[in-house]
Amino acid sequence: MSTATAQPEYAALLVRTLPAVIHSEKENERCIAMLEMLDRKTEKLTAAEQRLAELLMVLIETFEEEAYALKPARPMEVLRELMEANGLKQKDMLDIFGTPSIASEVLNEKRSLTVEHIRKLSRRFHVSPEVFF
Repeated sequence: MSTATAQPEYAALLVRTLPAVIHSEKENERCIAMLEMLDRKTEKLTAAEQRLAELLMVLIETFEEEAYALKPARPMEVLRELMEANGLKQKDMLDIFGTPSIASEVLNEKRSLTVEHIRKLSRRFHVSPEVFF
């Protein structure tokens, strides 16, 4: 089917479904339901249905990227999470910080991470140094 002949069918689909920029979770769920309905069709989608599915995917992705975006974590939050995930305590970090007092001050945010700390942490946890900035 050519683009010209698909236009009336696409216009009719748009009138029936009324897709629009998503502003709420309820609207997002409605668009997801429409997309799932198209996905469950047993016969091949028409050109108009394919265009509608593409539009719905863009609308859903845009909403979800904004609504569910993760806030950047602070360096100490990252470090604490990495320590917890690896079952590490403050005393296990002495090879990074050198002394118990420096480890304590850094982990209690009374002292900042140095470039050397960041270098050692990124090597130990196999993460980019950027997560500590």
